Amino acid sequence: MADGDIGDTSLAADAGLLKEAVREAGELAHAMFGTELRKWTKGASSPVSEADMAVNALLERRLRSATPEYGWLSEESVDDPARLDRSRVWIVDPIDGTRSYLGGRDDWCVSVALVEHGAPILAAVHVPVGNEFFFAAQGSGTMLNGEPVHAATGTGLDFSRVAGPKPLVERLAPDSTRIELHPRIGSLALRLCRVAHGALDAAFAGGQSRDWDLAAAHLIVQEAGGKMSALSGETILYNRPDVAHGVLVA
Repeated sequence: MADGDIGDTSLAADAGLLKEAVREAGELAHAMFGTELRKWTKGASSPVSEADMAVNALLERRLRSATPEYGWLSEESVDDPARLDRSRVWIVDPIDGTRSYLGGRDDWCVSVALVEHGAPILAAVHVPVGNEFFFAAQGSGTMLNGEPVHAATGTGLDFSRVAGPKPLVERLAPDSTRIELHPRIGSLALRLCRVAHGALDAAFAGGQSRDWDLAAAHLIVQEAGGKMSALSGETILYNRPDVAHGVLVA
């Protein structure tokens, strides 16, 4: 189905809003990319910068003003437990891959999903450096820059097309196999999205990823004909009290 070919009228409006907001957020992030930024560390070792906060403010202003009845969960916002009582929730990572962003690399993105009753129904991941825009709507497929994309088919596994923490990938390989891993992708959302258009056969997320790292990429992979789940095969659920996840694979 074409980009935006969504039957639900309210969902179609949300899809248009999402695409516009994420493109605008990507433009702001790109305008600040490579400039002198205030930056600091939150928690044990997670970097954050004034660009993260500016992009978060833009997305919150654009999305929440248009959909005040929806919940909000963002890496850069104070968590509001009221989201747990909302059927639809925006889940946002203003800049996924902040280390890459601050290091001047291109493997970072803006990642936003709309989740309904724990499952993503709309998703946009924008990679401003390289001008890639992934979009997916439940039941409507995945688009990359307006063209449909699909995950790779087959049952073989080329380890040069697998990305993720090396110890996880090595567990898949026979003892005698020397693994040549795909180069590291700093943004977890982007790493997972690379499965959606066949650039990777598989991608892993190590333990302690969060809803905002995963929700948009999850739908993008799923609508491209791929699968994303816990290693046990269990379904991934979003907008729970605890937003942390264990090891996952796409």
